[in-house]
Amino acid sequence: MRKREFLEHWRALELTSIHPGVIPYKFRGSTFAEDGIRITGSPQFVDQVLSNLKELLACENSDTRLGVSYQESKWKETGEPTGSISCYIQVHERGREARIANAFFGSPP
Repeated sequence: MRKREFLEHWRALELTSIHPGVIPYKFRGSTFAEDGIRITGSPQFVDQVLSNLKELLACENSDTRLGVSYQESKWKETGEPTGSISCYIQVHERGREARIANAFFGSPP
């Protein structure tokens, strides 16, 4: 899709709730093709975007968990910190044992 078409598509979207697909319990292989969010940039920018995605916190419950990574990026050549953040979020199904324990002891915070 060309940029102009994308911008038209984006403007036409109605505000809806976020309902990401859930990655099955004990899934093996790459999750690249699964629903997920990647946010990169300055810590301030990443946190500004996250502040608009709090709805996803509801996915941390007795049936599903959030798979998250929030870390400072490093230069590939030197391994030195870049000053920017890489943040990834996906929703994973909890295993049977965890669901039972959460039902008994309560859901995670």
